[in-house]
Amino acid sequence: MPEPARKVLIVSPHFPPINAPDMQRVRLALPYLRSQGWEPVVLAVAPDLVEGGVIEPLLEDTYPGDIRVIRVRGISPTATRWLGIGSLWLRCGRAIRSAGERLLETEKFDLVFFSTTQFDAFNLGPVWKARFGVPYFLDYQDPWVNDYYERTHTKPPGGRLKFAFSQWRARRSEPRVLRGAAGAISVSDAYPATLARTYRWFEASSMTLLTFGASVEDIATAKKHKPAESLVPFGDGNFHHVYTGRCGPDMSRSLTIIFRAFKKYLAARPEEAGRIRFHFIGTDYAPRPFGREWAMPVAKGEGIGSFVSEHCYRVPYFDALYYLLNADALVGIGSNDPTYSASKIYPYILARRPMLLVYNEHSQVLAAAQKLKSGERYMFVNSGGVEELVDRVAAEWFLGGGMLKYTGFDEDAFATYSAAGMTRKLAECFDAALRKVHGSS
Repeated sequence: MPEPARKVLIVSPHFPPINAPDMQRVRLALPYLRSQGWEPVVLAVAPDLVEGGVIEPLLEDTYPGDIRVIRVRGISPTATRWLGIGSLWLRCGRAIRSAGERLLETEKFDLVFFSTTQFDAFNLGPVWKARFGVPYFLDYQDPWVNDYYERTHTKPPGGRLKFAFSQWRARRSEPRVLRGAAGAISVSDAYPATLARTYRWFEASSMTLLTFGASVEDIATAKKHKPAESLVPFGDGNFHHVYTGRCGPDMSRSLTIIFRAFKKYLAARPEEAGRIRFHFIGTDYAPRPFGREWAMPVAKGEGIGSFVSEHCYRVPYFDALYYLLNADALVGIGSNDPTYSASKIYPYILARRPMLLVYNEHSQVLAAAQKLKSGERYMFVNSGGVEELVDRVAAEWFLGGGMLKYTGFDEDAFATYSAAGMTRKLAECFDAALRKVHGSS
């Protein structure tokens, strides 16, 4: 195969063997970028400097071993935690910038791709563009300027003071960075619409919707994997519902609907329902010992705490897939925030288990699941209607036996959401960005 003509520097501070949500797009794309004409070089932070990071060596086997990964070192979290500073960027951002500038000084790159929720990294785009003439491309995996917590009076992660400071900086930086970008992608179609409302000069159509892909190869690896010590007692005679991934106060409505529906089931058929268990795994991003439980307080409030377990700390990625593959049924819980995008839906679908989805009516997760004809889907509205949904879930999923029926999915349509399919779209976005920069058609 001829050498790719174009070269992309990917800035992804979290990277394998660290298991973090915001490295997944890059990890899944690396096996396919070369076939699309792009040679990647990854710039990341050394794994031992990621506070609370789950180190999972198996992740390093999921992308080509000859891809260059440059890992920088900054300040250890043990040196700053006593000051209340844990921010990865504050500790390692200068090292990322220095390493990136050394690369750009000595090698020719056609594009810089920022794929991270460490949004301060985006600020390097205009700096490197001015100094080295290299265009840059942004990946919005979350909103940079985020008014959700202010609108809903919900306590933000890290506390109100830290979050307010980060948002002050974001509002100062985002317009300049966004204006200078050669292109951008987003995991949610709500983000470009919000940006267009915020900045009258921004066109929502200029940002491409691109969720994370799903890897069939990951599922094959997970089938041969088993955690050192399972958090779920599979084979104990109970029926285990599993949820893996972030949880939080913004998911209180979907949790309430599911738990309240189960409570009705328990009242109607106590012996049968007594075998049901719910497991929530990896629900908080905070490192030990700062993690908080989010599902358990809701379960206890509904009086069913004895049927629910929660492991709030992150688990290895392939452990999480193990739980999905071996569950009796899966639970997908949506955020009250309609912009929230849970790309975990695709591994859920590939797990081929009965699946209960309770999401905001505007969530693209429901739209994708409907297109793929996957799972039992229920939508809620933030203005009310909870009890009606509770009755439906109780009648259809629990009492009606929906949890026992695997309904399959449209495998032909799923190809669009595969890691290969999503990387092809990503490369097309890169190509379009270069055409825009160089003025060619």
